[in-house]
Formats: sequence, structure tokens, C-alpha cells
Amino acid sequence: MTTPAGVSRRRVLKAGGSLFALTSAIGIAPRFIRPAFAQAGLAPGMVGGPTGFAGCERYQYGPDTPEARAIEGIKALKAAGKAPAKIVLGLSDGSIGQLTQPFPAGAPSIKALWEQETGVPIEIVGMPNGQEFTKTMQDISTKGGAYDIYAVEWNRLGDLAETNGLVNLDEFVAQYKPEWDDPTRGYVGGEKGVSLLNQYRGSTYGVSLDGDFQTWVYRTDLFGDAAEQKAFKDKYGYDLAPPSTWKQLDEVASFFHRPDKGLFGCTDLRNQGWGYTNWYQRYVSMAAPNQYLFADDGTPLVNGEQGVAATREYVDSLAYHSPDAVSWGWPEQYGNFGNGGAALTCAFSNLPKFLDNPGNTGSKITGKVGSMLPPGRPVDGGLVRRSVLWLNLSASVSAQSAHPEACYLLLQWLGSSRIYSWMTANPAGYFDPFQLANFSDDLVRETYHAYHMDVVRETVARTVPTINYPGATAFHNALDTNLVAACTREKTPEQAMADVEREWKRIARRIGEEKLVEAIVTQKQAWPTIVDPA
Repeated sequence: MTTPAGVSRRRVLKAGGSLFALTSAIGIAPRFIRPAFAQAGLAPGMVGGPTGFAGCERYQYGPDTPEARAIEGIKALKAAGKAPAKIVLGLSDGSIGQLTQPFPAGAPSIKALWEQETGVPIEIVGMPNGQEFTKTMQDISTKGGAYDIYAVEWNRLGDLAETNGLVNLDEFVAQYKPEWDDPTRGYVGGEKGVSLLNQYRGSTYGVSLDGDFQTWVYRTDLFGDAAEQKAFKDKYGYDLAPPSTWKQLDEVASFFHRPDKGLFGCTDLRNQGWGYTNWYQRYVSMAAPNQYLFADDGTPLVNGEQGVAATREYVDSLAYHSPDAVSWGWPEQYGNFGNGGAALTCAFSNLPKFLDNPGNTGSKITGKVGSMLPPGRPVDGGLVRRSVLWLNLSASVSAQSAHPEACYLLLQWLGSSRIYSWMTANPAGYFDPFQLANFSDDLVRETYHAYHMDVVRETVARTVPTINYPGATAFHNALDTNLVAACTREKTPEQAMADVEREWKRIARRIGEEKLVEAIVTQKQAWPTIVDPA
């Protein structure tokens, strides 16, 4: 998970008081982290992987696996004198611990294992949280060559690829066969998932290292209270339960909204830079299988009945949010939820990892969190439930690197299901699960909770991408600015959507409509088609 400019993860991880001492990712679950390195043998038939802890064989790999092919590829480069002396990885500060902190007790670190198996050191250069894209663009535009690998929000791939600052990885993918679409271990959605996370205009420019799929959570103690159940049914005529539609969400959140008692109904975000993803969820669920942002010819569709209705809902829902909702980011959201201040919210999938955790003694909701599929909308006899992918670190190879093949091989190794499952289970950072293998892994399910992982897996299958075209930053800024103007009543929903349409048309003309249309049509193939029973 990454943060936009101006919001620091370090702020919330070090905060106390009002944020109830969300100390640090390591401090939240200290029993998981030990500095020891215990060398032990590999399981029969395995050629690599971690050793030294119970269950380590799950993360080991045989000779015909993506991980082994990556290691053998590096060894071949070394034998030919073509391996780098080191690989410089620019990485968000909040994720470094998952590569450098040993996990669990007795294990090596990810970084140590790679270096042990390949002899190629990784130099990790921390990028300030929220500045990954800026730092990467600086390196590309100035030809600074400070990094071999960039790790940037996935929907920046289009903008970065158009600068010619990234290596097209298709050749390496064909040669080393990463198996991201493996039907039992790979990305949810198979080829669609790979297209969504790693590709731009049909070519691979990134390797996903994150799973920032927005997931809904709720307070089980409130929903399970007999008095609350009776009062809700008396008022609305149906049983209190996690809402399955947007209408039910509005009713449940309104029912629980008691600001005089320190309880808000729902705290899905509404602020600039963060909130527009929650508008996305309401908007895209207005048609089956999806209400799209653009037509196939590039025409913006948001300034229509659906866009105005979604914006009106988005604004009206402020009635059951904090009075400061327009200024809340995820630090305030997590702090409030951990303090027992909300009945429901939509957040990154790591919220239960940090807040429903006995190691976090400041949390008031440990053992009181449940997760649910996103609310949906009845359409044509079905229920369209949609979440959204937002931020989500993707690693790319710099076109300035002298060793692009070796860099790709590191990314294939890190992003393959055995190593990634082991890495994402580590609570020392923000790389979240998104592969099929992750959701069934014992360590991941312990860190993230079994009740949550099954819901996250099904949420991923119902997730739409945010814009990943050339001009993505400009498109989102235009949407974001106008939604905030609607929330602050500076514009009506009709005015806001009309202004979004006008600005999007200008952006399209500036970047080239033909290029935009190709990206729109290509990315649409990655949108979900699941429609649930009504």
C-alpha cells in the first residue's frame, strides 16, 4: 500500500494518542519477527527456498518452477559474465521490512535468501511514502540512472511507459515463463488478472508486488448485539446483517450513526487523493456487468444519469460520516476504526492485520472485526458488486539499467507465488495478498485472519481497475477535484460531472485520442464480469 503526496505512512505508524499507538508494523506483531537465521536442508526434490522454520517447505521450489527458472537465469548470466555487481531497488519506505526482516522465527529474510542463492546483492533505496512516482519521473527525465528497478503505483504504468523510461518485459516473460496465470497458484482472474496488474496496451511493463484491493469490514460486536438487531428490524423491517446493496449500506450506516456517542455509521473515505475510489464503486455497479468510465471510442460516460446519481449518493452519504470526512485520509480512518469509532468502513485489505491484532494493545476492536463483499446494485435480475484497485505497488525495470534481464529475474522471483506468499505474510510491511496461493497459505491466513482472506479473494474477483491510461494522473485529478467540490457543496452533482467530462475531453485531445482508445479497449478486457444472484 502506498500513500499520495503529503500523507506519510510513518505518521500513522509512529502516532499515539488519537491514533491509539499504531506503533509500527513490526511492533504490531512482535511475536512474528526474530533476527535469527537457521540454516537447514531443503525438502526432497527442492532446489531452493527458505529453510529453518516449521512449514518452510511450502515456500521451497523444485526445478521446473518460476522461482527456480529465475535463479537459474541469474546463475547463467553470472557464468557468462553478464550479471550485475548489485541490483538497486527503489522501494517505498513502508514495504522495505518485508524484504529485510526475517520471518517467521528461524527464517532468513527475503533479501538474504536471494543473495545466498544468487550471489547478487540487492541495494534497497527507500523512497518517501507518496513520492514514488515523483522520484521515478525525476530519475527518468534527468537520466539520473539512480535505480535499476522502480516500484510505483500500478496505474502509473501507462504514463511511465509512454516516457520510454521502462523496459518492455515481453521478451523475458516469454523466455522465463513466470506462470502468473496459473489456475491454482496465480493471479485471481488468470489472464485477466495478469492484464490488469502487469500490462499496459497488451505488453508487460510491471510485476505486481501488492494487493491494494479495497475491502469492506464491519464491527461484529455491533451487528451481533440482540438489542441492536431488534431495533434495526423494528425500524427497517428486515434483519440486521452486513449490507449486500448500496441501499442497505445507507440504511445500516444511518442506523449506527451516533456521533454524540463517538460512533460514525461508515467511514469509507471522501477526501482529496483518496476518496474518489469509493465513488468508483458506486458508479461502476450501475450497469451489468459494469458501468464503464469511457465508451470504446473514448467518449467519457460519467456525465450521464449514472454519473450524476453516483455523485449524489456519494455526497448524501456524508450524513453518516465524520463532520471532517472531507479531510480524512487513511491514518484518521484506521485510527478511528481501531478506537471503535465506526460501524463499517472500506479500507486496504491489511486493516484486520493491524487492528484486529492482540499485539496492538491500543486497539479496542480486537476480536470484533468481520469482512464482507462490497455492496452492490440490483441490475437486470442480478446483483452487481464491485470494488476497486487503488495505489498497489508494481515494480518495473528502468530503461537506464545496464542489466534489465537480471532485474526482471529478481522481480519474477519476488512475484512468484511461493516467495510472494512468504513475503506478504510478513507483517513488517505493506505488500498485501492477491494471488490464489496467498489466500490459502497458513502464514498469510494467520497474519491477515482466515475470516478475511476468503472475502478478499472474492473481492479481488469483483474488482475494477482505476484508470491506467496515458494521462491517468490528469484524469484522476480532474475527477477528484470535482468530487471534492460536490462534497463541499461548491458544485451540484450535475455541475461536477459536466466539468469532469469537459476536462477529460481536453486531456484526451492532449495525449492523443487514438492512443487513448487503444488503452481503453485493451484494459476493458481486465474488468470483471461476475454478477451475483440478486
